[in-house]
Amino acid sequence: MSLTTQLETMLAMIGMGGWLGIALDTYNRFLERSKRSRFIVFFHDLFFWVLQALFIFYVLLLTNDGELRVYIFLALLCGYAAYQSLFRHMYLKLLEMIIRCCIALYRFFLRTCYYVIVQPLRLFLQLFLWTALLIWKIVLFFIRALFRFIVFFLLPFRAVGKWLWSMIPLKWREPLEKFLRVLAGFIEKAKNRMLRWRMKWRK
Repeated sequence: MSLTTQLETMLAMIGMGGWLGIALDTYNRFLERSKRSRFIVFFHDLFFWVLQALFIFYVLLLTNDGELRVYIFLALLCGYAAYQSLFRHMYLKLLEMIIRCCIALYRFFLRTCYYVIVQPLRLFLQLFLWTALLIWKIVLFFIRALFRFIVFFLLPFRAVGKWLWSMIPLKWREPLEKFLRVLAGFIEKAKNRMLRWRMKWRK
């Protein structure tokens, strides 16, 4: 391995040591170990270190075809130590600022969606329901008025109806009475259903 390759490898490993410090601080910031079980933390840690090892080996493979030397580990340690002593405090501040900005953008996006999409849709649905309820009340008013008019109009014919009923043979009255009872039950069910719907719309 040439001197140039060794120098490139050392610089790359120093950079990877710094990257390892950045990745470790970022990982610990988002992991929140105290809020997670040990089982989950163990597998997260295992996955993190395997991923970092593969990444470091990939960079090493690009620089010196994957040859491992003692100075490579020393370069990693130097890069990590340099990050801890010189850049860690600054990076943590930058990380917190980025997190706060992302949270602020996320909340702004949620508020924008609420006031631009959810709130107008909610008002539209309320207006639609109010209009439908108003139309239903108007239709119900006219149906009741028509029903009362028909009842009032048929009052004079009540005596005629009783007389016609008395003229019907007895053998025909029973099936006719059954039919009228079924019809009355159907009308009663429809009336109860309309009342339930009316109560729901009022709520």
